[in-house]
Amino acid sequence: MLSPRIILETLLPYLKVAAGYARFLQPKISALPDKDGGDSFFSAALTDADLAIQNFVEVTLLGNFPSIRFYGEEYKSSPNTKYFRAADFAEKDDYLVTLDPIDGTKFYMDGHSNYQIILSILNTDDYEAVIAISPSEQVYFYALRGNGTFTGTLEMNLDECTPLKVNSSAKPTILLGTGMSSLTTVLKDKYQVINAVDDYSKSVQMPNLNSILKGELTGAVKRFGQFIDGGALAFLAKEAGCIVTTLDGSALPPLNSCEDYKLPGLLIATSDIVHQDLLKAVWTNYLN
Repeated sequence: MLSPRIILETLLPYLKVAAGYARFLQPKISALPDKDGGDSFFSAALTDADLAIQNFVEVTLLGNFPSIRFYGEEYKSSPNTKYFRAADFAEKDDYLVTLDPIDGTKFYMDGHSNYQIILSILNTDDYEAVIAISPSEQVYFYALRGNGTFTGTLEMNLDECTPLKVNSSAKPTILLGTGMSSLTTVLKDKYQVINAVDDYSKSVQMPNLNSILKGELTGAVKRFGQFIDGGALAFLAKEAGCIVTTLDGSALPPLNSCEDYKLPGLLIATSDIVHQDLLKAVWTNYLN
């Protein structure tokens, strides 16, 4: 039986090549027209690297796993979309592979180092595996369901990576995603609050959701979690010991019950105390 680990082990060398390409191209990149229907400041950006990396991973998948299901961020623009068996869920253990070829395209275009390549393997109910590669920082994180999160350099294979546990005593800093800035007033007395859109700077790099794995954040709130990026990073955080719930504090729903490849709003916290503070803020300034 095809396992998530076998898929990751097979794809990792190719993802490292894609990371090298992204790193090489960043200083030379020229923006293509904005994506149609982009629903946030960051998703509006589209570069040559997005399309090239997705095409490369698609060719790799079709060459190694020709019957795999696949959904990539640039599926509307890709010539390979029609060759995959499907782009949605089927029965349990008939895995769906997803890809965000450049997560943080705006970071990438502005020369920041905290962009990522994120590949996920989804089952009907939850993620089976996620790998998030940071090309400029030459590190990656990965998790297999129920086995924790691991990290290593791009020179390492999966077995050489070390277990990762989130730092619950990190500096109290909260990242608020798009559309969540109303929570600032409730949280600012206790936490440094970073608004993903309002505080963005072309010249000064800001934390992204991946930063919770690096000990730079104690929590984050997202209006929704796309399967290809926010949801995938939340899975890495959960496997590393974070508390991850919906905005009202309930458990995340099965993936195949979600629409438009999105989980509902997410609370991600490194401790119970932080989670309770975030939950209170959401109930006070967002849900009511």
